Amino acid sequence: MKAIFRANRTRAKIHGTKERPRLSVNISNQHVTAQLIDDDKGATLAYATTVGSKLKGTKTELCAKVGEEIGKKAKKAGIKKAVFDRGSKLYAGRMSALAEAARKEGLEF
Repeated sequence: MKAIFRANRTRAKIHGTKERPRLSVNISNQHVTAQLIDDDKGATLAYATTVGSKLKGTKTELCAKVGEEIGKKAKKAGIKKAVFDRGSKLYAGRMSALAEAARKEGLEF
């Protein structure tokens, strides 16, 4: 229940636009997914995931690789700034590794 309340509290303050989309991150027990979303249109602008990939390593390393990938795709799509949506997860460990890797690729949030 706490996770649902935390996710709702986080998302109530966040809204993505075309100029500054929402970087939504989901870290499950097996996979990591990150996507840039334009909430005005309800469209996904860029998407990176470990589902179906051959990436190996620890969860923190996988998060960093997904962060790099979403940063590269954002740069290719012409997106420089985003709003970070951590959902129900705390900003620590894996979430932090993904965010730092995206920042190294030039994505600002």
